[in-house]
Formats: sequence, structure tokens, C-alpha cells
Amino acid sequence: MDDHLPPSPNSFSLRPIPTKDLKSELPQKDWPHAPVHRLGTNGVYFITAGTLKKIHLFNTSEKLDLLERMLLSLSKEHKWQLEAWAVFQNHYHFVARGRPDSTPMRDFLAELHSRTAIELNRLDGVNGRTVWHNFWDTQLTYQYSYLARLNYTHQNAVKHKLVPVANQYPWCSAAWFERTVSPAQVKTIYRFKIDCVRVEDDF
Repeated sequence: MDDHLPPSPNSFSLRPIPTKDLKSELPQKDWPHAPVHRLGTNGVYFITAGTLKKIHLFNTSEKLDLLERMLLSLSKEHKWQLEAWAVFQNHYHFVARGRPDSTPMRDFLAELHSRTAIELNRLDGVNGRTVWHNFWDTQLTYQYSYLARLNYTHQNAVKHKLVPVANQYPWCSAAWFERTVSPAQVKTIYRFKIDCVRVEDDF
């Protein structure tokens, strides 16, 4: 549908949602590798970013596809391993693991925000509109905090009352996570309580 979207290799595709068939015209999602689920030496970060004034700018399936696919593709380009993510109409969260050759997180986010803003403004037929307001980053240094934030991110669509079960939301990592790891690992992560996790999430 759009030559500006980064290419993705053939892999999985989520079930089509009951709207106009936009996904059939897009490359398949560039899924990350299986998550490690332990802290390492290169840093694991929890990231939240929101749109300016919390406006619901990514307000169609096509725009949510754009944001998620850019996140998946650019994380690989910048050598960050995504372990959980959720994108919404006015914000996103993700957990990512660094490598020795990862680019600085700030550079990764700068390109993500620049490219998604340009493409979103093109879709909406506007020029120079500011899309993103800010981002919040937390380096996860305790195993419990790390696992709780993984679950928080997987379950975020449920928290926002968009779906009753996390894996039903097409623009998050829950369905991918449940396919990629063992049932025992799913049970381990999903048992972590998230009601006390402190996250910028008033969207």
C-alpha cells in the first residue's frame, strides 16, 4: 500500500480485523526473536511515549499498523531486542533489551518519532504537525520489576478496556508472546501483579 513503510520478511500475520482490508496490502510484520526473560549486561529499558496533548492521532487501523510496523522494523535496525510492546491511538509502551552494538535509545526513538510523524501527516494531508510530545524511559535493574513490566505491557490493552483478553488486541505483543514461548513461561510472566507498577499511563 505504501512504499514508505519499511519492508518486512514473510512470517506471521495476525487474524484480520473486521474493517476494510488494509493489512492485505502491507508486508507482514517483522517479528522479533523470542524474548530472553532475564536481565543482562547491556541494559533493559521500559519506554513510554505519548502524542502531543494526548490527541488520538493514530485513530485508524492503518495508522496503528504504521506505528507498530515502524517500531518493529526500526528496533531491529537500531539493534534493540523488543520483548513486549503495545501501541495505541495516542501512546505506546515497550520493553527492549540492548546489545553491545545498539544505537543510543534516544537516537532510536528520534528516528521512530520522526518517521511515524512524517508518514502520519502524509496520510492526514497536513504539513509540519507535531505528533509526539515526550517519552519516559526507565532502565530495569531488578528482575521482579522487569518481569512485572513485561506483563504490564502485554496486558495494557486490557487495562485500557479495549479487549477482555490481551491476545485479542492486534497491536500488541501478547499474541506473539504466547506463540513464541512455552506455556510455563507465559504462566510465569502473566502471574506478576501489575496494579502497583508505576508507569506514565494517563492516556
